[in-house]
Amino acid sequence: MPKTTPPLDIAVIRNDDDWPENLEARAEAAVLEALKQSKARVKGVAELSILLTNDAEQHALNREWRGKDLSTNVLSFPQIEPFGPVMGILGDIALARETLIREAEEQGVTFEAHFTHLVVHGFLHILGYDHLDEAEALQMEGLETQILAALGVDDPYAD
Repeated sequence: MPKTTPPLDIAVIRNDDDWPENLEARAEAAVLEALKQSKARVKGVAELSILLTNDAEQHALNREWRGKDLSTNVLSFPQIEPFGPVMGILGDIALARETLIREAEEQGVTFEAHFTHLVVHGFLHILGYDHLDEAEALQMEGLETQILAALGVDDPYAD
């Protein structure tokens, strides 16, 4: 049976060689499930990049683009209107390896589970979801939990 082409081209770019191998398939599955569960539909050729970087580069990106002088686990740079047509260059998601490892250990979850959660979280930001107020946060967290459950990942927001 021929492999079907995903509804969008997902480029995983490694700017840090210490990331584990074989994350591309996990990232693609996370994005495609988020796309499905969010009910967003690709309207033509679409591209997304996922940057696997380190804390130093993430810190620089966060300082330059958000004015925050620290590293962070995930950054999203949407290039489409919130909840608008999913087409063209959708944007970029950047993940910081050391922060991701530290948070996974602190939360008592696997690296893979936390990576999947952050890819889903970052992609939902690309689509227009946010958590600036409690209602938005509850909506986004609920959708994340639903997507992650479909991927076999436990609820990251459970007590």
